[in-house]
Amino acid sequence: MKSGNVILAVVGAIFRVVVTIGVVFVIYKGALLCYDYGYRIFTEPAMSSGDGRQVTVAITENMSVSEIGKLFESKGLVRDSKLFILQYYLSEFRADVGAGVFELSTSMTVEEMMEAMVVKEDEGASAGSPNSAAGSSGSGAGGAEDSSDEESESSEDSSEE
Repeated sequence: MKSGNVILAVVGAIFRVVVTIGVVFVIYKGALLCYDYGYRIFTEPAMSSGDGRQVTVAITENMSVSEIGKLFESKGLVRDSKLFILQYYLSEFRADVGAGVFELSTSMTVEEMMEAMVVKEDEGASAGSPNSAAGSSGSGAGGAEDSSDEESESSEDSSEE
């Protein structure tokens, strides 16, 4: 009986060492993955250097960040759609990114793309705005208010004469 207990104790010790090595390995791999993603969030280079390739993307109001990331990955604008999601939520432009049709380039970083996709209320009235396409927020009521203001100003000018 005593030799059976000794064998059981040795097998148990070996099992605990193997489990401990496995846990340490999983923690190590997880830490590497987290470090890699954390580092890439802020240092991810553009897909191409130089002028890059121009890509037109249409973002709708009901698209989720995940769908936008997958669209960008399929168009060759980003390497990893999951990394794009993290970059989006950590971006200073997150609240201002809106729907519209945008001209982006593979030479842009994610931060530059989000800056290009910022939709401002006063941009809707400008004709040369990249966000003035159909589906762009800010292009509706803002433009109508501007034209009515111009009409009232011109009517005031004519009444003064």
